[in-house]
Amino acid sequence: MSAVDTLQTALLVIILILLMKSRMRLRPRGRQLILDTCALIDGRIIDLANAGFTPARLIVPQFILRELQMLADGTDGYKRERARFGLDVASKLQDSKVTTVRIVPDDFPDIKATDDKLVVLAKKLGADLYTTDYNLNKVASIEGVRVLNVNELATGIRPVALPGEIKSVKIVQKGSSKDQGVGYLEDGSMVVVGGAAKLIGKTVDIEVSRYHQTDAGKMLFAQLVKTKVQP
Repeated sequence: MSAVDTLQTALLVIILILLMKSRMRLRPRGRQLILDTCALIDGRIIDLANAGFTPARLIVPQFILRELQMLADGTDGYKRERARFGLDVASKLQDSKVTTVRIVPDDFPDIKATDDKLVVLAKKLGADLYTTDYNLNKVASIEGVRVLNVNELATGIRPVALPGEIKSVKIVQKGSSKDQGVGYLEDGSMVVVGGAAKLIGKTVDIEVSRYHQTDAGKMLFAQLVKTKVQP
């Protein structure tokens, strides 16, 4: 092999290595999450990301940013403000120390609908979708793309009881105050019941007065429905 052939072979190897590294950068390992227009306008993605409840790699397609920019420049005052807020959210995510935001140029010009573009992009990158759009949620799920919907998350972690609701609970111990009894709902939520200190071992009906979320879990405060004490 001549010196020229050796040099050409070496250059070819270097080019292949660079291409492989480029592909690795374009397809990072680990879960990735694509954000749509609704996700950015909603804004709760910032709190979820900062709390560590999202993948560290977030993706914002350029066609989503263009859509927000078009709305931000429009004549509809409400949509204009929401779109500007969405652009601010994208900027804050880029500045975040707990996430990496990648702007991808993939546009799929042959596909007109933004929702369809998002589904195709998710399949191409092997990524999940983050949206609050009900229709996109359904379409993506049918297409086999996993969707994270913060509204479904909020529904899933909503309080099991709200002020004014009537619940049955078994009093299992005394509370911190002399007249309080303590019981637990099926999900493990602690219920502090006023006037139930002498009803340990009894199942009583209670009316929830307030709800409190702590780092240790949910806590309810309630009063006895006096005519509803069971043996």
